[in-house]
Amino acid sequence: MATDIKDAAHVVDAAVVLRLLPARPRLLALGEPTHGEDTLLRLRNELFRQLVEEEGYRTIAIESDCMTGLAVDDHITSGTGTLDEVMEHGFSHGWGAFAGNRELVHWMRAYNAGRPASEWLRFAGFDGPLEITHAASPREALTALHDYLAARVDADLLPCTMDTLDGLLGTDDRWTDPAAMMDPARSVGRSVEARELRLLADDLVALLDAQTPHLLAATSREDWDRACLYGRTATGLLRYHHWMADTSPARMTRLCALRDAMMAHNLLALAARGPALVHAHNSHLQREKSTMQMWQGSVEWWSAGALVSARLGEEYAFAPTALGTIRHQGVDTPPPDTVEGLLYALPEDRCVIDAPRLAAALGDRRPAPRVSPWFGYAPLDPAHLADSDGIVFVKDVSKEPRPSRP
Repeated sequence: MATDIKDAAHVVDAAVVLRLLPARPRLLALGEPTHGEDTLLRLRNELFRQLVEEEGYRTIAIESDCMTGLAVDDHITSGTGTLDEVMEHGFSHGWGAFAGNRELVHWMRAYNAGRPASEWLRFAGFDGPLEITHAASPREALTALHDYLAARVDADLLPCTMDTLDGLLGTDDRWTDPAAMMDPARSVGRSVEARELRLLADDLVALLDAQTPHLLAATSREDWDRACLYGRTATGLLRYHHWMADTSPARMTRLCALRDAMMAHNLLALAARGPALVHAHNSHLQREKSTMQMWQGSVEWWSAGALVSARLGEEYAFAPTALGTIRHQGVDTPPPDTVEGLLYALPEDRCVIDAPRLAAALGDRRPAPRVSPWFGYAPLDPAHLADSDGIVFVKDVSKEPRPSRP
């Protein structure tokens, strides 16, 4: 058994990962079981560099706000803004504070400098403008879509004026009230104004679709892609706010599902542009249903990875990251009868595991589920080993000192 498992382990290298896959993917999804560890971010960065330099990849997408991520993309492609500015304002969830993300942006900007636009690397956030405490106002996305259309189509075709949108939107703090996450009555998502905005957003997106030939002739594909992003985001946020006002027992299940659906739509749009590396929590990228214990009980929903995999088939590949220890968070050596314990016994500090081969080697012997003493780390589910294309294993994650800033 130990020999079979060792035979399934390979050096961590982009070319090795791709050789494990049945087909070359349009989206190569690298999951992580915990957030904010620079060890894992730097491993992601190294894999992305190899994919760029050896495999022709040009895009990386991370679990961050798709709207604020446009500032990062502008910086790495055209130098707009300073590195400090885009790290502060171009990331959600506090991700801009991590050294691994800063190093990624710095390297991508340096790579693009002096290269023609056809060779530029691209950055994307693929999460919605959502936090665990609240959802953003739809103002930015909705007004950006209106501005794009108003500059390029006959005014008579627009379903409303910008003044109408402003009046219906009101102040942004109406939309971002954190109390609405726990109290549906505090949400404005089912107000008369919100219902009207949903109809107008739908009409604006329909106009964008109907005018596609004209818009692509009158503007760049890049501008049109962004307008589509504005449309997806505006309609997605208005839908999310609508269900924040829901009082049924399915409320949180629906909200979790809507967030991952927004992620999936953004990923499918990126897949249409060419191959990309995707990085997010394992739970957002896995093929099986995701589950979470929340204040009103357990909820489960189809992840973005499950939704994208259903659409792309073998053009979507998923490799979760598994960890041995995170001792500075109280996660010690894994029990030997868990998947992580079996991998921890291997001599390598880091390796890529052929997941289907590992599942076959285990046969009917199902490892025990690992129980994490820390809420911020989610171990692998041994029942779904074969649902992954590979596993990236890191034996020990240590707390790294902050390096000097580039």
